Amino acid sequence: MSVVTVEPGTVPAAEEPPDTGEKHRLTALTGLAALSLDAMASVAYGPEAIVLVLAAAGGHGLGFTLPVTLAIAGLLAVLVASYRQVIAAFPDGGGSYAVAKAQLGRRTSLVAAASLVLDYVLNVAVAVTAGVAALTSAFPALYDDRLVLCLGVLVLITAVNLRGIVESAKVFIAPTAVFVVAIFTLIAVGLFRDAPVSTAAAEGHAAVLTENATTVGALLLLKAFASGCSALTGVEAIANAVPSFREPRARRAQHAEIALGGLLGAMLIGLAVLISRFGLRPVDGVTVLAQLADASLGHNWAFYVIQFATTVLLALSANTSFGGLPVLLKLLARDHFLPHVFALKADRQVHRHGVLALAAVSAALLLFSGGDTNTLVPLFAIGVFVGFTVAQTGMVLHWRRERGPRWRAKALLNGLGALLTGVSAVVVTATKFHDGAWLVVVALPLLVLSFETVHRAYAKIGERLGIGRVPESPHRDHSLVIVPVGGLSKLTGEALNAAVSLGDEVRAVTVTYDEPEDREAAAALRRDWELWNPGVDLIELRSRHRTVGRPVAEYVRRIYDYHPGTRVTVLIPETEPAHLWQRILQNQRGTVVAHAVRRETDAAICRLRFRLT
Repeated sequence: MSVVTVEPGTVPAAEEPPDTGEKHRLTALTGLAALSLDAMASVAYGPEAIVLVLAAAGGHGLGFTLPVTLAIAGLLAVLVASYRQVIAAFPDGGGSYAVAKAQLGRRTSLVAAASLVLDYVLNVAVAVTAGVAALTSAFPALYDDRLVLCLGVLVLITAVNLRGIVESAKVFIAPTAVFVVAIFTLIAVGLFRDAPVSTAAAEGHAAVLTENATTVGALLLLKAFASGCSALTGVEAIANAVPSFREPRARRAQHAEIALGGLLGAMLIGLAVLISRFGLRPVDGVTVLAQLADASLGHNWAFYVIQFATTVLLALSANTSFGGLPVLLKLLARDHFLPHVFALKADRQVHRHGVLALAAVSAALLLFSGGDTNTLVPLFAIGVFVGFTVAQTGMVLHWRRERGPRWRAKALLNGLGALLTGVSAVVVTATKFHDGAWLVVVALPLLVLSFETVHRAYAKIGERLGIGRVPESPHRDHSLVIVPVGGLSKLTGEALNAAVSLGDEVRAVTVTYDEPEDREAAAALRRDWELWNPGVDLIELRSRHRTVGRPVAEYVRRIYDYHPGTRVTVLIPETEPAHLWQRILQNQRGTVVAHAVRRETDAAICRLRFRLT
């Protein structure tokens, strides 16, 4: 005997190469556009997070904006270098999950995966609400409709990603390029100005500087550093989605990672220089980026271009999650920690179930928050710091075990990064615990517990199925096919044709009731059946209750009692309407019978669908 594999579709001609799906994968440029929006958009809130913390020390505290930003840029360089090595060492994607799985054990890898899942989901909700908040700031009349706008943006991004990751990348190249060019233009022009050209955006707004300024201590600088590290969210997304790139996948992903690090670092440092140069003070109701655009370019059309580009990129930065999370869910499903359906791909190389699951959970978060960014921000970025720490700790062990060229320097680099991100994770969690971060602290172990529960369930299923063991040789049993019928029609004929092709013996069964009109219908069916004479016995199953599922299931059980070696198949004929809306017109008798037979017996169920065209 031989095993024959039949490929889906028609037999290709000998000269036609098989479609490997490469056209639906990312280049370095499209990968940068599809997977870096989260990190790029963080320049809109990262510098502001630093400034708001340092404002507690008054004007003197704001003077430390540049040193803190330089420290964050240094950490960014460490992370980029680390994830460049992660991409090379783990080209199947997964980022910190893959590293932890190989170097730190299963439980730690699940902690990393759970932290990334939380970060990706929260990133979608925060990005969408932040983008809509920027829009409603420009058009206050839309403020009451912000939840509807958030859900609309989420539906749009989901629809684009269901078309394929390459399609989403093409859509997002233009807004990403406009944003990056606008920010670098702002920085370049601002470096040639000695003073702000305009302060119109901040006029009439109260300053955030505290009257009782604190001293600039190590704790304040550490808190500012941790808050500013929110600008680093999204750095890991490229390493998580390496399989989405074209061949050579690892090299293209590394190029995209380096480009992301260079662009993000330059923008963060440039904006910090301008904050110090202009002596900028945070004010209520106006973002730091808006003040910088006003000071550098003036309150004109260029100012509104930057605001609009920021609004669009913040809203679309949710696409980073749609590019990275489905790949991570695929790896978890492959390792039996999530339902296997998450490992399936559609024709356009899309993990459709992962995209839809992310959209559904994000929609629930938007409904929970009412479209308010401030409700979600305290939960954001904790997960990604945990992932950073786990990934770099794992890479330290990786270098120690590999002991390749310059392994000590590489291990030292990753160890420093693990220390910095670990401290940041602790500080962010502690400072934002009462603001809602406790939800993440609770959700993280619950998610890990869910992964373990799914894994145990698959292990039990595998044990019952004997996966990995050679089964017994197949043998033939007497087969009986039971066909529930309610009357004579073309559907009945098609069902019996299929049944006699499947089994050694076929029996048609009909459920009858002890009511006058039912007795007349049963007598008519018997008379018509005898006139038709299909060569198949019709068996009446009498029932005192108006149900169809249980009598059929009881009949199947009796067959097993009297003929235990019989293979019983219940073939349920059903119609498939020409239009989707017409399904509500069906009586669902087939579903009821299938449910009862499946619940009460071990019979095989075959649902024969007859299309109505």
